[in-house]
Amino acid sequence: MPRTLSDERRDLTKAIADFCRRECGTKEQRDKLTANGQEQHNQKLYGKMAELGWLGIAVPEEYGGAGLGMTDLCLFLQETSYGLAPISGFGTTIIAAAAYEKFGTEEQKRTVLEGVVNGRVEAISMSEPGAGSDVGALSCRAERVDGGYVINGQKTWCSNAHFADHILLIARTAHGQSKHEGLTQFMVPADADGLQIRGIDTMGGRDVNDLYFTDCFVADSAVVGVPDRAWTQLMAGLNLERMILAAMMLGVAQRAFEDTLTYVRQREQFGRPIGSFQALKHRIADMATELECAQLLLDDVAAAIDAEPGRVFAREASMAKLKCTELAKHVTLEGMQMMGGYGYATEYGMEALLRSTVVSTVYGGTSEIQRDIIGKTYGL
Repeated sequence: MPRTLSDERRDLTKAIADFCRRECGTKEQRDKLTANGQEQHNQKLYGKMAELGWLGIAVPEEYGGAGLGMTDLCLFLQETSYGLAPISGFGTTIIAAAAYEKFGTEEQKRTVLEGVVNGRVEAISMSEPGAGSDVGALSCRAERVDGGYVINGQKTWCSNAHFADHILLIARTAHGQSKHEGLTQFMVPADADGLQIRGIDTMGGRDVNDLYFTDCFVADSAVVGVPDRAWTQLMAGLNLERMILAAMMLGVAQRAFEDTLTYVRQREQFGRPIGSFQALKHRIADMATELECAQLLLDDVAAAIDAEPGRVFAREASMAKLKCTELAKHVTLEGMQMMGGYGYATEYGMEALLRSTVVSTVYGGTSEIQRDIIGKTYGL
């Protein structure tokens, strides 16, 4: 189904697609850029995108960005994901940057937002060994001292911390009547004394980290927003985080679908292409239909956010995240099944797409959490 895009947006998607084909369009290129799939971010490629002005697509013009909205950001994310560009640092960077834009001091904004435009990477750290979906259970402590705070504790599953400039840390600074009270956001340099960053090996390569804070001092100027009010600040960023993940995974799902379609058209068994058999033809039809539905949902929610940028679309953003991540996992699993043994071969790439989609139903709020949020918006 053709999408209705303005000439500017059509030109943008074409330029990104051309760039990805040229820079990372072959498996050989991607292997070289990612250390054979072990690294999900290539800073040199990222820098080229910065020079083209793409990384500042959602950054306000006063900080050197393009000042565009959610629709344009989703177009960029979807197209680069489809093109398999190894720029995993971008998602966490934009999530963190939005928090600094909304709540940071002018100095923090200048440092981070101008850095984003110039190709710098940011990270955000919420999860702990005992606090994942239950963010209010955080125990990493920031104690008030003269001139600042001393941080002690452990964080985990922090994406991209090993090559980020700063970590937007959510730590406990007080205990209130509610477990969501007493949380504060801090801008912590990734090379701060008392901070150790240790990689976690996963089936997707090195992308996430444990963070260990031992008497790590940060000045008062490191506080982002209002002390003890981080929970409210985090809620203001839910639209962005969920839409980023939805757009990325829809791009991956579309790539997996196209790769599967190419395979079933070319692979022959019993004297004809396997895609001509009803069992596979109907599965292709179902996936294509679901992808169109997901695209319409993503576009509609993005347009709604652009129309009312100050509003939190809890239900709609959760629906987009739920639909696109679950669909991406389904499409890659179907691709593996239809490609048979070749689906497991690194040469064909479907197994790498599967690895990238399976985790997407966990991070950024699990599918179960998204369903719970959606249900609550109906009074359940």
